[in-house]
Amino acid sequence: MRSGEHYKIKHMTRIQFMFLTLLLVAGCMPATGTGHDSLPGRPVNIILMIGDGMGVSHLSVPYYYLDREPVFNRFRSIGLAGTSSATHPVTQSSAAATAFSTGVKTYNAAVGVGPDSLARKNIVEIASARGYQTGVISTSSITDATPAGFYAHVPDRHMQREIALDLIESEIDFFAGGGLKYFIDTTGRDLFREHGVTVNFAKLQKIEPQEASRRYGFLLAMDRMPAMLEGRGDFLEDASGIATDFLSRSDSGFFLMVEGSQIDWAGHGNNADYLISEMIDFENAVKRVLEFAERDGNTLVIVTADHETGGFTLAAAGDYQTGTDYGTIVPTFSTTNHSASLVPVLAFGPGAEHFAGIYENIELFNKMVALITSP
Repeated sequence: MRSGEHYKIKHMTRIQFMFLTLLLVAGCMPATGTGHDSLPGRPVNIILMIGDGMGVSHLSVPYYYLDREPVFNRFRSIGLAGTSSATHPVTQSSAAATAFSTGVKTYNAAVGVGPDSLARKNIVEIASARGYQTGVISTSSITDATPAGFYAHVPDRHMQREIALDLIESEIDFFAGGGLKYFIDTTGRDLFREHGVTVNFAKLQKIEPQEASRRYGFLLAMDRMPAMLEGRGDFLEDASGIATDFLSRSDSGFFLMVEGSQIDWAGHGNNADYLISEMIDFENAVKRVLEFAERDGNTLVIVTADHETGGFTLAAAGDYQTGTDYGTIVPTFSTTNHSASLVPVLAFGPGAEHFAGIYENIELFNKMVALITSP
């Protein structure tokens, strides 16, 4: 056996073949797994985790920059999703979030509205009508495009004051992120108190007592949350743990959206250190959520992205014409913009088998709603 062949086989074992076979797995029935990921039937809870700007190469980061086995190895149902908006082959986050939340492709700046700018019913409204608890978490402002897509209805993503009002008046039971400045009322009114929302502006902590009718939020920054490189710490995984605990107070089930927002910003800035730190943080949050799902046994976890950002890849060092170092990885970008690449979809738990395959992003809405509304 040539040394190059030995290296390839050893390397494939280490990452457990996941990404080298992604296209093949996505087009086939999911592999048979063990534990809760192979349970048939309808989930009680659904947790949708969105790595903003996360392509397949981003998802590969923990395999080379983490000192333990990445949690992604525990997913058995794997798919790919197309991300184009109704008007452009390359989407913005607002249109992609609207596709996930309403099942409608729309124009790039839209939040919760269709191409005609009319509001579309979203998955939070559908789930709430059936007694579900609901929540959103973001490492950006909670009024930013992706979280807003799950509760707001505005024609333009930059209408963050209007988006903030939509959050207060929405069915959302739990939220955590930044963006306090968009909720400040210059007339002196306490909008949170008027709408029965308790907000903690200081720190994450377990919510007590867990009254069935209570709504609760954490707004821990005036605008966006700090980056991991700026000392954000374990906010995303801790907020996810607090949310699953709080939303589990009801026997009716819950829907939770968790966004790792700043993966996208790192891609726009072509900043590899920033991207790696945000991807590791997102993976840690997925790990926390998956541990909850494994204990609970009735929770479906879906990990995906709204689009890819940066044309990111993990390239061999050097130049193919003058000499390549296949033993050294160089994080590489091809653009500072979003791309039209398909994005990964990983699913675990009851109903996970429905998320294998290749399809458009609106199908995530259709698949989730089918599970929520099935008998």
